[in-house]
Amino acid sequence: MAYTAPPSPPGPVGSQYCVCKVELSICGQNLLDRDVTSKSDPFCVLFMEVNGKWVELDRTETAVNNLNPAFAKKFIIDYHFEEVQKLKFALFDQDKSSTQLYEHDFLGEFSCTLGTIVSSKKITRTLLLGNGKPAGKGMITIAAQELSDNRVITLSMAGRKLDKKDLFGKSDPFLEFYKPGDDGKWMLVHRTEVIKYTLDPVWKPFTVPLVSLCDGEMEKMIKVVCYDYDSDGGHDFIGELQTSVARLCEAQDASPLELECINPKKQKKKKNYKNSGIIIVKSCKITRDFSFLDYILGGCQLMFTVSHEFAINFNPRNPFCSGVEGIVQAYSACLPHIRFYGPTNFSPIINHVARFAAQATQQETASQYFILLIITDGVISDMDETRHAVVQASKLPMSIIIVGVGNADFAAMEFLDGDSRVLRSHTGEEAVRDIVQFVPFRNFRNVPKETLAKAVLAELPQQVVQYFKHQNLTPINSEPA
Repeated sequence: MAYTAPPSPPGPVGSQYCVCKVELSICGQNLLDRDVTSKSDPFCVLFMEVNGKWVELDRTETAVNNLNPAFAKKFIIDYHFEEVQKLKFALFDQDKSSTQLYEHDFLGEFSCTLGTIVSSKKITRTLLLGNGKPAGKGMITIAAQELSDNRVITLSMAGRKLDKKDLFGKSDPFLEFYKPGDDGKWMLVHRTEVIKYTLDPVWKPFTVPLVSLCDGEMEKMIKVVCYDYDSDGGHDFIGELQTSVARLCEAQDASPLELECINPKKQKKKKNYKNSGIIIVKSCKITRDFSFLDYILGGCQLMFTVSHEFAINFNPRNPFCSGVEGIVQAYSACLPHIRFYGPTNFSPIINHVARFAAQATQQETASQYFILLIITDGVISDMDETRHAVVQASKLPMSIIIVGVGNADFAAMEFLDGDSRVLRSHTGEEAVRDIVQFVPFRNFRNVPKETLAKAVLAELPQQVVQYFKHQNLTPINSEPA
């Protein structure tokens, strides 16, 4: 057993360890019309070049019957200053329900680096076909927004007595939220779901980054537009209103905020016109969506433990090593004096680290998180006890990384990794969260060591954040929202 003790005092966190999140908003103009009886139904697919191949990252929603779409779905990417991140934006006309892109008509694409978009903040470029020629008059506009403000706003919205728009029914209302762009035009930020056959809709609560809704400026005006959904994309305008986040924040669970939904054309024509219904803000809450980096910069220490329940420095009272190099040195000094033998029991070391993690919970702060690294040949002698230990550890600030060495059958290790199913103990109790990451070393023999490190640590940041959020623990040095 070996531990890494945090350096004292901790060194400064360099910019190379700080990843900036960037939100990309996509609009299309004058897209090719691939449909015979109507207009194209475009959607945008984002690709990133990885090892010389284009890998799909995300897709927008489909804009029905629209050659000038403004997509509500945003692309959020980690921007690494030290890397050249090549992106490709490809637009397709959706013809079928298939997820396979070759089933849809190609409308054009544009490629550039993320750095180009970030440095320009907003770019408009010509869409190209596969042969490099322009896709008609088709253009794409990409706007970048740095998500440095980690505040998020959660809104719960409803409507009352909205205008009836359907001839043989009521309305199918949905809301769109806009903020003013740098060019003075309104930019779509969020679109709610459609509520069918009602003039008194209640939409599901939704959460968006505050910087997306109002650039983090509470007094900035935003626009809320209410539409009646039509399947052909020709949504009927019900009404709109302008307000600010500061005003929305007046809404409380016990005291909702009511805002008039106005149709300007009806307002001009009808002298006795009051409104086209009421938009109700049932509640508005602003909180901080803390990231892994927020917790680390806030003072959380990652306590790292390797191997069996045995002090490899032969000092059980002080089994700490100075960093990874200290662990390697201790192993080298230890190996000539020990002999390996079975059985291979995982539960004792898991329970051992879990006791430290349990003690850390008494502080009720996001100050410590424990990581156990187990390097194994695949043999495990106490599977039932190990399953129980992992389930209990899932309640604590703790993660387990298992690296399988050799060509053994690692089915037991993959079973403990709860990616595909919820892990249960032999008594039937479910794990509160997935805390095990299994990586077979044989898959990384001929790749750079950085690739193995990335795979080993892939799930750790989200596991740390997930635990502290579940416990309602903010970073130690965080500011209120």
